[in-house]
Amino acid sequence: MTDKELMLAAEEARKCSYSPYSGFAVGAALLADSGKVYTGCNIENASFSPTVCAERVAFFSAVNAGERAFKRIAVVGGKANEKPQPLCTPCGVCRQVMSEFCGKDFKIILGNSENFEVYTLEDLLPFGFDLN
Repeated sequence: MTDKELMLAAEEARKCSYSPYSGFAVGAALLADSGKVYTGCNIENASFSPTVCAERVAFFSAVNAGERAFKRIAVVGGKANEKPQPLCTPCGVCRQVMSEFCGKDFKIILGNSENFEVYTLEDLLPFGFDLN
């Protein structure tokens, strides 16, 4: 799967976002080593703390399916019902979840299907928490 195809899958997942409070819709598409793609969207809650990010939905769905090794993730976001903004980075919690399952060279694709950039987890989380 190409980076563009993964971005398109993230854009499709973003359409399922439940974001009535922030109006900010996010989609993610995670490519596992198995070749399977797991998608997620942000899901908000009126009390805010139960809200979950698209990236964690994708990761937790994959882990629930038995996956433990991942190649890369695409993330898109922006105001609901508008084109994704040029750059929507994962929050710190999502970056830390990624570090639980991925190495520092894990690829994170940000932007949209027309214009995107690829970063490593180390680029976005230089001092992640690690018990090793």
